[in-house]
Amino acid sequence: MPLPPFALLHNPVRPYAWGSPTAIPALTGTPPTGAPQAELWMGAHPSAPSTLDGPDGPQPLDELIRQDPDGLLGPGTVRRFGPALPFLFKLLAADRALSLQVHPTRAQAAAGYADEEARGIPLDAPRRIYRDREHKPELICALGEFEALCGFRPAADTARLLDALAVPLLAPWAEALRGRHPAEVLPALLRRSLAEDRPGRGQLADVNRSLQRVAAAGGPFAEACAGYARAADEYPGDPGLIAALLLNHVRLRAGQALYLDAGVPHAYLRGLGVELMASSDNVLRCGLTPKHVDVDGLLAVTSFRTGEPRVLAALPRDPVEDEFPSPAEEFRLSRLHPGAAAARMELPTPQILLCVAGRARLHAPGFADLDLPPGASAYLRPGAGPVGLTGPGAELFRATTGAPAQAGVGQPNSRS
Repeated sequence: MPLPPFALLHNPVRPYAWGSPTAIPALTGTPPTGAPQAELWMGAHPSAPSTLDGPDGPQPLDELIRQDPDGLLGPGTVRRFGPALPFLFKLLAADRALSLQVHPTRAQAAAGYADEEARGIPLDAPRRIYRDREHKPELICALGEFEALCGFRPAADTARLLDALAVPLLAPWAEALRGRHPAEVLPALLRRSLAEDRPGRGQLADVNRSLQRVAAAGGPFAEACAGYARAADEYPGDPGLIAALLLNHVRLRAGQALYLDAGVPHAYLRGLGVELMASSDNVLRCGLTPKHVDVDGLLAVTSFRTGEPRVLAALPRDPVEDEFPSPAEEFRLSRLHPGAAAARMELPTPQILLCVAGRARLHAPGFADLDLPPGASAYLRPGAGPVGLTGPGAELFRATTGAPAQAGVGQPNSRS
């Protein structure tokens, strides 16, 4: 019997402490457990692979790919990326701030991995930074109101924010940002706040009180200060609060997205979104976390460019598909709104479809249809198409590989 062109995925949930106990269950229609459910992983990452329905029952996707990389990924994907799915797709649900973090370039990751291997640091050691040789660009699309920190704010604006807080600890920082180039000042401020001149709990409490005061007073910094103050309450005494003040506060509406390239400091504060990234675990943290912070390593990979982040909107690709622009070669994210007539999907690359609203159906001649209610996802095998997709009122997200250009979803046609 030939392999079907699509199969239902069963996806693990990661119970990180910052996760929402209700957002993912509400979307997937499953009862809450009472524990945080931070991320639902869709893919073949070896630490938590999805399982794929098959003739012998559910099997881990990474193992199926290992057994038949050309069949599950397609020869073109194997030639480009090797015998592994190059992206990881997630539902992310934050009830409190994730750690402030930065991801390395591919060259930095390869060098860091080789160095830690040579020094004999175990892959599972808490102080291990580089767990693979790859970079980790990522894209997050909000499914509702979503708050984040992203990139260094323009220096003059940060100086005005620090002036508004009127905390003695921060006055020299504001002066330095007004008088010197940000590329000189920001590395020094990060080092001082995290290592050399680390503020005490009392000083951080003073900053938090000022954040609450500015948030309550209204004005241009009120919304950002409210977000910083919540993070301070969630991580009391964490010096990463000072680093957070240097970053842009961003509020996304449903359907808006951010692309995070190597070197860009960022953190997600709260909200539900779909996230697509290169399949890597390399993270350098700079605060709001109990985990290891390598200050020297952090400064070596951080980009100290300043400016407002670019908020992305999906661009029309064809009548039923909009695509989020990104330069990443490992992944591409698009949003689908199929109708009653079957849209024709070509399958040149491995793909994952996630339904977030309504109910969609996949169908192909000679195979049983597959229904996708909200929260359900399917793996689409390359080279097995075309596949029909229907779903009046449904909304889906489609994850696949990036450039070279991919075939889109064709005009609706009859199901036959």
